[in-house]
Amino acid sequence: MNKIDDSYKTIGQVVKLLGLRSKKGNTLPTHTIRFWEKNFKQIKPKILNGNRRYYDNKNIELLRKVHFLLKDQGMTINGVKKVLDHNQTLKLDETLNHSIRANSLKKKLINISKIIKSLKIK
Repeated sequence: MNKIDDSYKTIGQVVKLLGLRSKKGNTLPTHTIRFWEKNFKQIKPKILNGNRRYYDNKNIELLRKVHFLLKDQGMTINGVKKVLDHNQTLKLDETLNHSIRANSLKKKLINISKIIKSLKIK
C-alpha cells in the first residue's frame, strides 16, 4: 500500500469515495457523514484546524459498511447500530454475498409499474 492510500482523507474526499450525491446531484452531502458520526459511535475522525474532519482507513471502512447497510440493504439506523455494536463481519461486495442492491430493485419495480400502466391504457 502506498503513502497516498494510508493518508487521512477530508470529509469531501470521503463523500466522493463513497459515491454519495445530493438528490439534485450537484452537491456533495457532507452532512450525511456528520449525521452518521453522531449516530454511530464507532466512527471517530480526527478533528483538527478549526473543526476540519480527517478520516483514516478504519473510519472509511466503517463508513462504507454503514453506507452499504443503509442504502443498499435498506436497514434502519437501529439495525445498523446492532450490527456495529455486535462487531459482526460483513463483506461489502454485493456479488460476493449475493445480496440484491436496493437501488436496482427499486428501479426494476418502477419499470414494471410503468409497463403495467402502459398495458392498462391500451
